[in-house]
Amino acid sequence: MAKSFEFLFDFGGPNSYLAHKMLPDLCAQTGAEVVYTPILLGGLFKLTNNQAPLMRYAETPAKRNYEMLEFDRFVKAHSIPFRMNPHFPINSLHLMRGAVAAQHLGCFMPYVEAVMAAMWETGANMGDADIVRATLDAAGLDSAAILAKADDPEVKAELVANTEKAAERGAFGVPTFFVGDDMFWGKERLGQVADALGA
Repeated sequence: MAKSFEFLFDFGGPNSYLAHKMLPDLCAQTGAEVVYTPILLGGLFKLTNNQAPLMRYAETPAKRNYEMLEFDRFVKAHSIPFRMNPHFPINSLHLMRGAVAAQHLGCFMPYVEAVMAAMWETGANMGDADIVRATLDAAGLDSAAILAKADDPEVKAELVANTEKAAERGAFGVPTFFVGDDMFWGKERLGQVADALGA
């Protein structure tokens, strides 16, 4: 059986995008398979009494500025195509429900690739339903089927359950990785994830 690890993500967090771009190399390096788990970051924040960095460091501008410096260094070091979305922050609820719907419909990774690129490479306003539809259609996906499935109560409940389970396991933000029961938070922990997979 192939080794595997779990990646908890939300499209609304740029660090989820950066981690996503790093995962193919990590999987090639370790021979492991990654299992994507959609969660709702806003819901996770509420469950864990956490806040987005811009709010958390609002009164510590030096810390906020350093976080941005490290973010830019990571992007440059790994030559990741990244554009800060001018519409940030975007409410990702419908996008994350769409991710669960895409899992049910068998088009999950094409959906993830399309939404990640639109959010963090082209800077599309993915809070606009018409733009979401156009983005999915342009990627060759059936936007009508995905968006209809995203409104299914079962899909909505699954996203809530994923988020609640993440909090129960100790997660408080994204990206979070699990190798078995061992948790790693942040794109900067990918080396530790690789080590854990090789253990």
